[in-house]
Amino acid sequence: MTRQIQDAYVVAATRTPVARRKGAFRNVRPDDMLAHVLRAMLAKQPGLDAGEVADVIVGCAFPEAEQGLNVARIGWLLAGLPNRVPAITINRFCSSGLQAVAMAADRIRLGEADVMIAGGTESMTIMPQMMGNKLSISPAVFERDENYAIAFGMGITAEKVAAQWKISREDQDAFAVESHRRAVSAIAAGKFAAEISPYQVRTHAPSPDGTVKIVERLFEVDEGPRPDSSIEALARLRPVFAAKGTVTAGNSSQMSDGAAAVLLMSEAALKRYNATPIARFAAFSVAGVPPEIMGIGPVEAIPRALKQAGLTQDRMDWIELNEAFAAQALAVIGELKLDPARVNPQGGAIALGHPLGATGAIRTATVMSAMQREKFRYGMVTMCIGTGMGAAGIFERV
Repeated sequence: MTRQIQDAYVVAATRTPVARRKGAFRNVRPDDMLAHVLRAMLAKQPGLDAGEVADVIVGCAFPEAEQGLNVARIGWLLAGLPNRVPAITINRFCSSGLQAVAMAADRIRLGEADVMIAGGTESMTIMPQMMGNKLSISPAVFERDENYAIAFGMGITAEKVAAQWKISREDQDAFAVESHRRAVSAIAAGKFAAEISPYQVRTHAPSPDGTVKIVERLFEVDEGPRPDSSIEALARLRPVFAAKGTVTAGNSSQMSDGAAAVLLMSEAALKRYNATPIARFAAFSVAGVPPEIMGIGPVEAIPRALKQAGLTQDRMDWIELNEAFAAQALAVIGELKLDPARVNPQGGAIALGHPLGATGAIRTATVMSAMQREKFRYGMVTMCIGTGMGAAGIFERV
């Protein structure tokens, strides 16, 4: 039987504020973060019966321990939502959240579902970083030179990109400062407020009388952006990954905690639930590159997504290019000749943080919010991926 391809539409998207590693979410589980955004997103569409969701797809880059056990299903159940709705956790490292959106859209486009939820969750506070709880690389990786880079840390790949594309330390630091400046400015102007679902954080502290005091506060603003970031301050930081390198903690993405959820519907579901779409899912592509220069992945993925959508690069009004490192972001911008003014207009991961598997869904929420506010037509989310890949997704405002 031949199925006719139909359009998939984003109806709602929301995210938590992004916390620094060991910051506001230091005592918050990733499944609880996910449950929070699922509830918040469904509240944005009160006419929808949550039991009519066909499936829930959630990205997570380290799906183990507190964010294991199929965290998508756990988060859905913790949210108190109908247990007849299934859920699955997926992992494509840093693009897991965006991949989840693409997979949810594909189910709708193929006519297999009318209502889907996608998202991502990640706690870099809880998970031992870059290793997980048990690092186990195949010995075969080290037996052949062409496989050796699979084991490279991301910082080493950034150094290799900086060297190959001749990205200077000064340019990396200047890019990082601008990321903070844009993010701080956007926060001051309230531009992130519409996409964020504030989280009530609860902590326990001893009282003078010997009892335990419960302290609650509403966490509603991203923790990462620094108004005091400066070229002079970043210049004092030492390279982290190579003795004579250029990549530092200041021009790299921040380790972070966060979650996001995205609601997608078919045209039939829009009519059934009287829902107003934000954007049409236009295209998605993923591509492979050499693992040792994984940061350049979007250079291969973006043209493929544009071709699939039947669009040219100059049609992209807003590009969320994940800043894993300033070196790789600058290399991608330079290689594709992207307009810097259209790339991360509200700052990127160097300032706002990068909770790995959640970032693609988080930045999708940012594009949806900006699209409604600024009324531009096309937005893109794109990022590099560990072990040598890149992903890009395109959305069209409706």
